[in-house]
Amino acid sequence: MAHQAHPFRSVLYIPGSKERALEKAQGLAADAIIFDLEDAVAHDEKIHARDLLRKTLETADYGRRIRIVRVNGMDTEWGRDDVAAFAGSKADVILIPKVSSAAHVQAVADLIPDVPLWAMMETALGMLNAAEIAAHPRLTGMVMGTNDLAKELTSRFRPDRLALQTGLGLCLLAARAHGLTIVDGVYNAFKDEDGLRAECEQGRDMGFDGKTLIHPAQLEIANEVFSPSSAEIELANRQIAAFEEAERHGQGVAVVDGKIVENLHIVTARQTLAKAEAIAAFGAS
Repeated sequence: MAHQAHPFRSVLYIPGSKERALEKAQGLAADAIIFDLEDAVAHDEKIHARDLLRKTLETADYGRRIRIVRVNGMDTEWGRDDVAAFAGSKADVILIPKVSSAAHVQAVADLIPDVPLWAMMETALGMLNAAEIAAHPRLTGMVMGTNDLAKELTSRFRPDRLALQTGLGLCLLAARAHGLTIVDGVYNAFKDEDGLRAECEQGRDMGFDGKTLIHPAQLEIANEVFSPSSAEIELANRQIAAFEEAERHGQGVAVVDGKIVENLHIVTARQTLAKAEAIAAFGAS
């Protein structure tokens, strides 16, 4: 896919029914935007939101931001028409809500052959079927729907997200096994910067590509946390240089800062540099 090298540090939800929000999003520092036709839109606004979003994507300039459209489920009266409306449009991705099996992905794949598909992972059954879902050949990304998952689990909020760790881990494993993009769930308290930072750091350390966000005020922290730091970039360069020097002397390992550096560390180091380069290129566009 053309946008696989694109960063997904910050993925901002925008209601598809709000004209002002759609306009404002053109200037926000988000790597990607989820234009929502599902949860953020009232029932009597669904058709209006679909028409407004389709027209907006045709005319508005969102730059290099990836344009993701979250449609309504195929079990609703709006789902099939939502998908049909964005065939041949300027949507980069169709995001399918409440995916619990690969059959849910296939139902949308049958309707729209030319747009990459992402899955909302937000049901208990979806967690148990994550590997099967991730293996679907049309799927290129996953989004954690942690609010819905917590509701299904009847779990309580904890800053460490202990109750959600099994589901987050299963989806991460599935996404990485099949080379998919995967972004973490939202942080609801959008004025709590310390809480947001802590949850972003947890998601980053687990291995997520970025975080879904509900408010533009959350963009700066997510972009910062999911970007390689200058220290990480400097270490990656030193690891690569030391390993290449060791190879020139016929050795398979190097030592940097008192730690063994093997080929697997060089793979990670090169990924760090590639992510930094992709972020720099995105920022310069």
